[in-house]
Amino acid sequence: MKDRRLTAALACAAALMAVAGCSAQGVKDAVNGEETPKAPVTLSPNVQQKATDVKVSTRVKVSAENGEVSSARLSTADGKTEIKGRTGRNGWIASERLEPGTTYQLKATGAGADGTYKTVRRTFTTQQLSLAQQTYPAVAPLQGETVGVGMPVIVTFDVPVKNRSLFEKHMKVTTSKDVQGSWSWLSDREAHYRPKTYWPAHTTVKVDLGLNSLPAGNGVYGQQDQKVEFTVGKKVVSVVNVAKHRLSYTVDGQVVRKIPVTTGDEGHRTREGVKVIMEKFSSVDMDAATTGVDSEDPGYYNISDVRWAMRVTNSGEFLHAAPWSVGAQGNANVSHGCTGMSTSDAKWLYDRSRRGDVMKYVNSPRQLEPNNGWTDWNVPWDQWTKGSALPQPPAA
Repeated sequence: MKDRRLTAALACAAALMAVAGCSAQGVKDAVNGEETPKAPVTLSPNVQQKATDVKVSTRVKVSAENGEVSSARLSTADGKTEIKGRTGRNGWIASERLEPGTTYQLKATGAGADGTYKTVRRTFTTQQLSLAQQTYPAVAPLQGETVGVGMPVIVTFDVPVKNRSLFEKHMKVTTSKDVQGSWSWLSDREAHYRPKTYWPAHTTVKVDLGLNSLPAGNGVYGQQDQKVEFTVGKKVVSVVNVAKHRLSYTVDGQVVRKIPVTTGDEGHRTREGVKVIMEKFSSVDMDAATTGVDSEDPGYYNISDVRWAMRVTNSGEFLHAAPWSVGAQGNANVSHGCTGMSTSDAKWLYDRSRRGDVMKYVNSPRQLEPNNGWTDWNVPWDQWTKGSALPQPPAA
């Protein structure tokens, strides 16, 4: 009997505690069978009505409380351009930033938990920007181009980028084959991307630069997004032996042809290092003045219609046809730094070469200077990655 009385007492105490835990309102609701009224939806855009000078870097948002955004439309005032967006738990956000000197209209509708709807509208205008306040990203390779395995991705800005880390976060490179690569900034105006080793042959590379209206620093903004897709062709890595006056053209590691050449004489040594074909010309006029040689200098030259020319340095080194030096080709170095060969050999090489093919020069006493052309492959990988504005992942 004693145990049964104790059990009954405990049960009664638990019931009292349960009642005490309810609010007075809660009890009233339970008694009256009424529910607490639900609040209507509240929509809060991050732009003000009739605002002017809205920063182009703004991502327009509409936040929702006590409900959700059911629809939203952001477009230019003339209705010709619409900016898409996405809806999430906290509201709606535009997928793109804004254009300068443009008037936009925003209309958003929200559905409340109380079953009602509310619509907000905003009309606003963005800041004006001069060309000096916008930086344009020019990209190489070109869309759809097929290049050699040594071709870096090159982004050149016409106005300096101070906020490198923010820009690099929005500069994406994806590949069809597994590649470890990194950006490296050569200056505030130029960034290159390359793999740790040469691109795998027959790789598709996609470059996606989401830079439009992104703050570059010092009041400058990105002028445009860029998307470029290119293909890497065969693995062509040729070796020019300066001392032996020979060019070995190799495809996928196999020597296809050996070509007798002449390179720079003792006063104009051809540089040693890994070079990349930058430009191709079926015919070009070569004026030594463009390389800094005065017309009164004994070494000055001005030759028109030089055939089958391919540039490998900024300073003016080319591979080209040199019918005037056929007797020296394969035997002596008599040029002003270019790699000369017979017209037939030059045409054969020209027809099989692409921008980005690798030309490795060996056995020369003169070293290739940094940035004298696309000299990326002469930089050790650990040094290359230090040129990135972002922390690098640990080595595999």
